[in-house]
Amino acid sequence: MQDPSMRNYIKEVLKNMPLDWLNLTTHRLDIYVESLAKTQFLDQFEALYKNNNAETAALKRLPTAYDYIRLGHPLSSVLEWAIAKANNLNPENVISFASKTAPILAILRKNLLAEKNTQILYTDALPSFFDAEIIRNVYGYNFELKQLDSPSAIPKFEGTTVFISQKDEIGKLDLNPNVDFLINLYGTLGSIITVNGERNEAYISEIQHVRRRETIAMTPANCLVALKALVEKTSITEPKSNVAEDKKSVLNSIKEITGSPTTPLVASSGLSIQYAIMMGLIHDAQENHPGKPIKFLVPPNCYGGTNDQARRVAACLDNVEIVDLLVDGDNDMVQSIDTVLTEVAKEDAVPYIIAEIPTNPRVEVPNLQQLKAVLSKERKTANGTTAIDPVFILDQTFCPNYHFLGEGEILSTVRAISYASGSKFPSGGKCTAGYVVGNTKTHDLMEKIALHLTLCDNEATALQYEILAEQLPSMNQRIKDAYENTREFVNFIKETLPDAKINFVSDELAAQGFTPSVFSLDLPTKGNTDEEREAYKRALNLKLINLMITEIPKESKFCVSYGQLKGCYWTIPATSTQGTTKEGDKDYIVRASLSGNMDLDRHKKVFLKFVDNI
Repeated sequence: MQDPSMRNYIKEVLKNMPLDWLNLTTHRLDIYVESLAKTQFLDQFEALYKNNNAETAALKRLPTAYDYIRLGHPLSSVLEWAIAKANNLNPENVISFASKTAPILAILRKNLLAEKNTQILYTDALPSFFDAEIIRNVYGYNFELKQLDSPSAIPKFEGTTVFISQKDEIGKLDLNPNVDFLINLYGTLGSIITVNGERNEAYISEIQHVRRRETIAMTPANCLVALKALVEKTSITEPKSNVAEDKKSVLNSIKEITGSPTTPLVASSGLSIQYAIMMGLIHDAQENHPGKPIKFLVPPNCYGGTNDQARRVAACLDNVEIVDLLVDGDNDMVQSIDTVLTEVAKEDAVPYIIAEIPTNPRVEVPNLQQLKAVLSKERKTANGTTAIDPVFILDQTFCPNYHFLGEGEILSTVRAISYASGSKFPSGGKCTAGYVVGNTKTHDLMEKIALHLTLCDNEATALQYEILAEQLPSMNQRIKDAYENTREFVNFIKETLPDAKINFVSDELAAQGFTPSVFSLDLPTKGNTDEEREAYKRALNLKLINLMITEIPKESKFCVSYGQLKGCYWTIPATSTQGTTKEGDKDYIVRASLSGNMDLDRHKKVFLKFVDNI
């Protein structure tokens, strides 16, 4: 490293850093400005560096770098800053990934849409899972792939040049002027992409968006390993793990929890597994229904990451289209599925349905018998032939313990798979992860999903497997305890603020096994016009959240997650989980998520204080 003072400063930062930097998956929204993600944090971090201030108290006062560690976090930001500093680059030009494939796909996606040529060069062997044929044929990306004898022999190219290098040391970058993007691969830690030159800085937001939606940033634990190697000027020493044993434990736990007959697949995040699902199903459709259009039915107001990712995939493939599936409020999920499937059948298209049960954020559950009937119905194409039967892709993150897919269960007789985000109940918020299971009718589909999970290098890390192995055995009990607290709190709100509209499962649904710990709250409003009433309600939302996090700072937090081990999280879906959703489909309501470990009486008292002051 060129600057010993900076190296010594980073050493002190690593010694004094807040534990939250390493342990939290979701960070405070009240000290976070999304448009300034990473930048605001690093501007103030830079000021601390110039003052040689690495005290824990000062580091704790830094704003949130990213609200969720899938996107990035303090340690990924510090790692990228340090590498940039050592090479006289802008920190925005250095981006770390947990995946070694995703940064390549990010460039290819950008160039596909820009109709720009790409050459991928390398000297060492590429990762064994990098399958150029599948990337060209399934993902639709075009590129030239060349192995060079020496990195100095990089020719000029009319288009974009990506150079891939295997590394075991962090820090110094060999930036050839003929290289637009340098991707260094670091074993199980992941990869770091460097954007070379101002001419390529327009790619930065696109690369960040791929990291945001199709994979994850290099994990905090792995960033720590990288930073220690960087400041010590040593080769990377990967931590020892019992990954084989932990993975076996995790797979067994998931099978038991879900009742699924298939071997689970575990990814680095919920969106990582969802991406593998989408690409695997597209691959299957290409092989079994060549030339036919592919339709993904997606609720426009579901989790924003789901919606955004699906539309990004469709934007790259001419035969893939997203069809809105209206499921909430006045729209019945079953009826909507029936209507849309009938239209898709007429087009002789391949139908894939992505749906949440319960729905996010309004926690609604459809009639499951009717759902099964609609999914089982034989439909006809415009020519009178039998239409392709749908695949139901179920996001059951709210209630991951409900058995949908096992023998004799409600969705055992139709093609259905189920996935869940691991940062919620499965890990208790201790890591990101995601998993998918299927029923007996989806073994071939699961094989395709596994192929694309591997290709994208998005399998769960060793530490993620370790955390899941520790936390999954207690998940069902934690769900039960959290539900009981949530039910009690919901009933209290009904009594103290009867004019509020609460979206939560009924006692009847709970008796069936739907026991989420999340509810949404439509606060009562007032005003003479729709605009006035909406403005009043939005202000009231923030008033409630700010009161809770101020009065109960150790337990109540302004965060985007749920399924946490302790405390209560509050958010407004329209400005957090639905960030990329079309404005007209957003929900400006309060979403609360409770744990089984919290001072419920204290939360009731503070909520009563809120009611008394409105």
